[in-house]
Amino acid sequence: MSSFPQPRPGILEITPYVGGKGGSGDRANIAKLSANENPLGPSPHAIEAYQATAASLHRYPEGGSETLTQAIARRFDLDPSRIICGAGSDELIAVLIRAYAGPGDEVLTSRHGFLMYKLAALAAGAHVIEAPETELRSDVDALLQRVTSRTRILFIANPNNPTGSFIDGAELTRLHAALPPHVILAVDAAYAEYAEGTPGYDSGLSLANQYENVVSLRTFSKLFGLAALRLGWLFGPKRIVDTLHRVRGPFNVSLPAQAAGIAALSDLAHQAAARAHNDRWLPWVKQELEGLGLKVWPSLGNFLLIEFPRRLGQDAVAAEAFLEAAGVIPRGMGSYGLGHCLRISIGTEAENRRLVQVLGAFQARHTLPGGSDR
Repeated sequence: MSSFPQPRPGILEITPYVGGKGGSGDRANIAKLSANENPLGPSPHAIEAYQATAASLHRYPEGGSETLTQAIARRFDLDPSRIICGAGSDELIAVLIRAYAGPGDEVLTSRHGFLMYKLAALAAGAHVIEAPETELRSDVDALLQRVTSRTRILFIANPNNPTGSFIDGAELTRLHAALPPHVILAVDAAYAEYAEGTPGYDSGLSLANQYENVVSLRTFSKLFGLAALRLGWLFGPKRIVDTLHRVRGPFNVSLPAQAAGIAALSDLAHQAAARAHNDRWLPWVKQELEGLGLKVWPSLGNFLLIEFPRRLGQDAVAAEAFLEAAGVIPRGMGSYGLGHCLRISIGTEAENRRLVQVLGAFQARHTLPGGSDR
């Protein structure tokens, strides 16, 4: 018997999540394109609301984020009794797993799905099952083939981080229809605000409104620009939401986060500007990088997955080092099983142009006159 405390099974299998690098040195000269943050920053109204809480930091926030929940319900035309807020959607992912899956249970996800599903499942002692993808896109049939009597939750990010791919509403409906009623379909729609308007796109809210085993997860970290405050929400059936309230921390969302979230929701002009910026620059960056001879996967988010040749000196590792040396910080994808790729966020106009310039210089090192590779 061990002479020191041992963690529960699964804990030591976890490789701690590492967020996108922030750079070092002269931070003013760093283009941080590693974390899918809103390049326009938060709404001025959210900043003002955040600052106004400074004199109340000795007070506990609303335990159930009631005022924020009401604001979310008004903004998205939802039943407030079916909404729960959390310290980022990350917390809600963990709370959902902790409430419904444990040792001996299975949590199912796509091969290149968001990493937090796996980490939270392992922390709860559950077994993680990964279904293969087709062209970096969730495969409904492959997912369904891996559903067993031990499956408790199926997570699908729509659109998915880090690939940017999505499945349409018909496929999402087909996936749900084939699931046993004991399996929760958790649709992680963190990038829904960027995907809205795309033909066939579905955030899962409609299914969650109709069925007892569907939830939709959302966040304030992306379009709303509040990543630093850690704020997310979940919409689902009352039975599940009630269960999650019993598991979450009693004051899990801070007062400044609640205040900023309420203000951000009402600033429709800032939301529209952030969407318009992404709608302009994402296709531009994609086109420019493809013009450099790189493969760039389609994306409905505010980021792009770039595939590099698997040749020493031309690969993603070399590209990442080259970019970082030039003050452009991408996100390496080794932890997602995509070590031949880098993910880059859509930044400001200056950052986007700088990214293209630096990658152009990187590509030029390996191209002879006439366009052939060395």
